[in-house]
Amino acid sequence: MKLQKNWLEWLVFAVSFVLVLCTLGYLVYDGATSAKTPANIELELGKPQSQANRFIIPVLVTNSGNTTAETVQIEVTLENSGKEQESAQLEIGFPPRHSKREGWVTFQTDPRTVQETKARVLGFEQS
Repeated sequence: MKLQKNWLEWLVFAVSFVLVLCTLGYLVYDGATSAKTPANIELELGKPQSQANRFIIPVLVTNSGNTTAETVQIEVTLENSGKEQESAQLEIGFPPRHSKREGWVTFQTDPRTVQETKARVLGFEQS
């Protein structure tokens, strides 16, 4: 005895088929049109906060490039009169293309008491 599929089974099949085709089409399109430009790492420092016997500064890391960066090394320095007073480093593992990651650096010196806080990317690997 042969059972026929009802309308709900056909509807689920059709929706699933369309979704799979759309996903496959997007992946092919994205792979064919995206340029292989290197990672572009941008840094943004947040507002310093006190925590127990130290101070933390949030660091927002944005990769606006078209490839994933690996092992992004960041240095944040506190400066007074052009001289470095204290520095801290942060490492972000894998910021994918067009993504944001957040980390924090810690200091003994209160960042609100220095003249300037600077952040820079020391380096990263291309994956």
